[in-house]
Amino acid sequence: MRGDTVGIVGAGTFGTALASVLARAGRHVIMWSRDPEIVRSIRTARVCPRLPTAPLPAPLEATADPKELASKARFLVLAVSSTNVRERARELGEVLDGSHIVVHAIGALATPTNERVSEVVAQGIPTLKIGVLAGPALPADLVGNQFSSMVVASAFDEVVAEGRRLLNAPPMLRVYSSKDLAGVELASALSGAYTVALGLADGLDIGSGARAVLVTRAVAEGSRLCAAAGGDLRTFAGLAGLGNMLIRADAKSASADYQLGRRLADGIVSGDGGRTEGARAAIAMTQLAGTLRVRMPVLQGVAGILAGKIEPRDAAKLIGDTVAVEE
Repeated sequence: MRGDTVGIVGAGTFGTALASVLARAGRHVIMWSRDPEIVRSIRTARVCPRLPTAPLPAPLEATADPKELASKARFLVLAVSSTNVRERARELGEVLDGSHIVVHAIGALATPTNERVSEVVAQGIPTLKIGVLAGPALPADLVGNQFSSMVVASAFDEVVAEGRRLLNAPPMLRVYSSKDLAGVELASALSGAYTVALGLADGLDIGSGARAVLVTRAVAEGSRLCAAAGGDLRTFAGLAGLGNMLIRADAKSASADYQLGRRLADGIVSGDGGRTEGARAAIAMTQLAGTLRVRMPVLQGVAGILAGKIEPRDAAKLIGDTVAVEE
């Protein structure tokens, strides 16, 4: 049973949606939340307050005890914010052992060090079996029985094989495989950053032709940075990068990154810059690009707006001029 159980670390929208689709497919799932009220709600009402539309049928379980999670599930999906991943990894490190497999579903770099999330996880837990889960799977689609797909990547064949075995839930969710851990992590983070850019572009009504150019430039930039940072040049054009970006960069997706871009176009930003995972990724990836000396005008424009250094329309013009020159 332990080997066939999926542990979900975190009870946010994506973690809950993934738990829902797996449980409905007959997979045994246990969710870990530090909030006892959320655990109580899942146990008694079969509802997670952060995604109340998600069906959570038995035998799905919930616990606030990390030891129970570790004892009941060998395969874990880390679905928390990039700002919390370091702390969660340390907590898991106290209860996991070398037999556990951990894949994260976090589309950003870990702040403030701008490390890849797998690197931070590896520092906190005792197992080497670490991977990433990424791709165009929206919580609403997973809950609504719409076809979704993702990719699981790791340097270890066992991680990829177990990820595909335990997370495949056809016809609702299909999981593909990759050995390019660094490339998939970076592509996933970059896709969120470029989703902000596309939300901004739509908010400024730049037109379908200019939007198409923006998408192609994003693919070119993202591919360059992935390769410079140790990933495969082709990975960004796959599910974790382009696929992820296209499904989120639409008003119907309700993506936080896309909605942030629209608010930026309207001049509406909260005091903290409206931080989303895509916004954090834009800033962190711009810093990484500077370190690696990779030219990324689109990403730099988004980061400049988020930092309050560039006005949205000025950034759009700067990006447009650069694209024209490079093309």
